[in-house]
Amino acid sequence: MRQRSTVFAALTTTIAFCLAGCGQPSAVQPPPRDQDLPVTTVVPQADPAARWADSYCDAVTHLVRTLAALPAVDPSTPQKASRTSSDLLSSVVGGLDQSLAGLNALGAPPVPSADAGRKDVIRQFAEIRAQAENARQRIEAVRGNAPATKAALGEAKAALDRIDALDYLKGLKDVPALVAAEQRAPSCRRLDQPAG
Repeated sequence: MRQRSTVFAALTTTIAFCLAGCGQPSAVQPPPRDQDLPVTTVVPQADPAARWADSYCDAVTHLVRTLAALPAVDPSTPQKASRTSSDLLSSVVGGLDQSLAGLNALGAPPVPSADAGRKDVIRQFAEIRAQAENARQRIEAVRGNAPATKAALGEAKAALDRIDALDYLKGLKDVPALVAAEQRAPSCRRLDQPAG
């Protein structure tokens, strides 16, 4: 998950720049790249905790990959800032939807009384999804109005800041048996790989 810090540094800087001065020339930024993540790896059937942890991390990976490939915000005009910010938030909402679907379908872990962490991550993802979607709708409603766009972009930045502060693996870290299973789960190991 080290790759997300770089992504969010670029995004929050871009949005902060736009908040400071919509209408300025746009700087061309290459999009962050999600490098060479393998698609699937088989976990032995005899290890249900590792299979569960692998599926958990696979669900979270949807959001991580979405964040690594977010469209850039173009702050050159209020109209472009609105459109590109709306596109960015639509991507965030889509990534959260995919991760939420995977986490909800996963069900409780095969370790007694160990589901609080997954439920907490689901709750936080759902709250941030609602905040991001509200910010996107507000941006759409005020498109072209520079002061209102700046306020709406502030809401968008707040949603991104909340995602950056999340501990995606909380659903595993609070239970020793799942911490050990995480080490045996290929999808979890990939989340810890640095970008590039």
